[in-house]
Amino acid sequence: MSNTLYEQDFHAWAMHQATLLREGRLDLADIENIAEEIESMGRRERRELTNRLAVLLTHLLKWRYQPSYRSKSWQLTIKEQRRATARHLRENPSLKALLDQAMDDAYGDATLKAARETGLDLFPETSPFTFDQAIDDDFWPGA
Repeated sequence: MSNTLYEQDFHAWAMHQATLLREGRLDLADIENIAEEIESMGRRERRELTNRLAVLLTHLLKWRYQPSYRSKSWQLTIKEQRRATARHLRENPSLKALLDQAMDDAYGDATLKAARETGLDLFPETSPFTFDQAIDDDFWPGA
């Protein structure tokens, strides 16, 4: 039943599995799919970190390389992403071990976004910002 339910009605499957787990009825639980869903949740948290950093780095690049276009909107986006990134790491402290990879992945995405949005193709191959700079409320590149 659970594999069919898993494929046909994920919500119903999830609610049923939660009930089985709470009742301690592990012999009836769909352990393989539960494990897959838990791993998937972990991957989503990593992607969320990378996505937040990419938005932040995109705006830091634009701030640095297009000073004449600096706006309140860019400033607020940077502040918002700094807060959201810090909060995400506070809620998922184990992600700190993955920061180097997340920064590398995010910077690659950020250069593409910044190039598309600015028309510039002059961004360094590696991030000119450290993670600590990127989330520092007092850091404004080129300011």
